[in-house]
Amino acid sequence: MKRVLIDKNEAPTFVMRLFTLEPNASTPFHSHPWEHEVFVVKGKLKVVFQDGEKIVEEGFFVYVAPGELHQFVNVSDGPSSFICVVPKEGEV
Repeated sequence: MKRVLIDKNEAPTFVMRLFTLEPNASTPFHSHPWEHEVFVVKGKLKVVFQDGEKIVEEGFFVYVAPGELHQFVNVSDGPSSFICVVPKEGEV
């Protein structure tokens, strides 16, 4: 589930979204030309990259570079939520 917290009309450069994934749910393995900054609000995520993976828990963050293949997987027993900030062109 995605909730837009600050949309393209409210800020000049970035959009802030809150995503919630149920246990074992994941985003697609994908890439795009913009960066994003991710902060885990609740739970634990495995972030899969082309060359490895990283576990990030509540209160921690991860940076995804432009063009980097990535995927977020909820590895918690309950829902995991994370804030994802992207440039305006990243919000579709």
